[in-house]
Amino acid sequence: MELRDYVNIIVKRWPVAVVVALTGVLLAGAVSLAATPTYSARSQVYVSVQGSDSTTDLLQGSNFTVRQVKSYTELVSTPRVLDPVIEELGLADDAASLAERVGAESPLDTSLINVTATDESPRLAADVANAVAGSLADVVAELETPAAGGDSPVQISTVRTATVPQSPSSPNLRLNLALGLVVGLALGIGLAVLRELLDTRIRSAADVEAVASAPVLGIIGYEEDAPDHPLIVQESPQALRAEAFRRLRTNLQFLELDQRARTFVMTSALAGEGKTTTSINLAITLADAGQRVVLVDADLRRPSVAKYMGIEGSVGLTTVLIGRVALEDAVQPWGSGTLDVVAAGQVPPNPSELLGSEAMADLVERLGTDYDVVVIDSPPLLPVTDAAILARRSGGAILVTGAGTVHRQQVEGAVAALETVGARLLGVVANRVPLKGAGSGSYGYSYYEYTSRPVQPARRRAEPAHGSRRSLRRLLRTDRQAPPSSAPDGPAPADAAPAEMPAAERVPAGSSPFVPTTSFDEVVAPRTGR
Repeated sequence: MELRDYVNIIVKRWPVAVVVALTGVLLAGAVSLAATPTYSARSQVYVSVQGSDSTTDLLQGSNFTVRQVKSYTELVSTPRVLDPVIEELGLADDAASLAERVGAESPLDTSLINVTATDESPRLAADVANAVAGSLADVVAELETPAAGGDSPVQISTVRTATVPQSPSSPNLRLNLALGLVVGLALGIGLAVLRELLDTRIRSAADVEAVASAPVLGIIGYEEDAPDHPLIVQESPQALRAEAFRRLRTNLQFLELDQRARTFVMTSALAGEGKTTTSINLAITLADAGQRVVLVDADLRRPSVAKYMGIEGSVGLTTVLIGRVALEDAVQPWGSGTLDVVAAGQVPPNPSELLGSEAMADLVERLGTDYDVVVIDSPPLLPVTDAAILARRSGGAILVTGAGTVHRQQVEGAVAALETVGARLLGVVANRVPLKGAGSGSYGYSYYEYTSRPVQPARRRAEPAHGSRRSLRRLLRTDRQAPPSSAPDGPAPADAAPAEMPAAERVPAGSSPFVPTTSFDEVVAPRTGR
């Protein structure tokens, strides 16, 4: 990693570094306040050599004392110096424990010795320092006495007497707080870098490009109220997310695609990344541009297109694949543009077999001929193989990645699933990406407000493109002896639901609107109804 990478990590995860740094400061302050204050007192002695008054003798004596001072500083912590101090002051310590609170040092190239004593009592600290200085002078005089007798040539004189300290020397609150800040900041930066290295979630478009090795076709920003407005292009065309879908539509036009590749299989690595809402909004955006678009709900395990768009969901792709209804009867026009929708139909027991059948291949080919663009919403790639099968039979797949939801290895697995079957990955849509400054500063115009424009329900064309169509209401009617059943996709919003059926035509929950003459398990090459 380069320096710029570390800077980006710190900028991205600065709250972690700040919290840890503040924690270090608080801990340092708490330890300092909880510690017992101690006081330090210092006395200073001067070492000299008595001798002749000649210059030579004085120089030799000076050199001698400078060399001997180091030895005298070591004597301060010896029992021979400290035992007399303990006896003089009546201390309860022994020489070893007192030596831990007494120290000596000599400034470089001087004959001075600084004796320091530390104690919880400021008065006792000063008394110990002065007593140690006096005891050191006596011990040195004894050690340096000539063998022939007489006075010692070395003399230690006290030049500074220790005074009672007025403030404690420890703990040093300012120093401890500074150390706590430095240590905490270092730990915080280290923790931020470690979390960045261990966090494998996709969070930006750059992460997507690095993992998927495919172009990012669009970046859909994250908004807190996005779940309340899934069809943002229809509800509020001036919203920032709606503009992002229009940019996605524009980027799709620059792909090098043949006619077959105008069939897009929308998928994701995992469920919950927003592939269905992305598919719906993309289809609406393409239809608003004047293209004839069909949206197919091929997620035969957890279909939700019908619920979002407020259309009938019990008749759709599965009923077409088993030959129960014709494609023209399953297509439902939607909105005021050129958008048609094919719901999923009933959830079959063998979705992979249906989607991999020749009937599905013929259906995709036919839709690609009849429409300018085919958008197929498919299941996620990692749990099941449905999307990979569809992508192999169509123009390619568009992978939707939910920022902060999916991990890098999961995206890699989804890409590998497509490569295994030889499917083409057209690009990636980064969904729910946090956008800084998502107001007027980012896009050059003021922030939007949601309009009260309702989602338009399905419409009926005067001249159907595939001949005369029967209405879905007539399809759901049955006079068969077996009780009808239905597997609705869930209630649609009040403003988007289709017209209320008469009581006689309503289908009870849990029943089917038809009794298929051919079971799903028996389908090998089902009819397409052409």
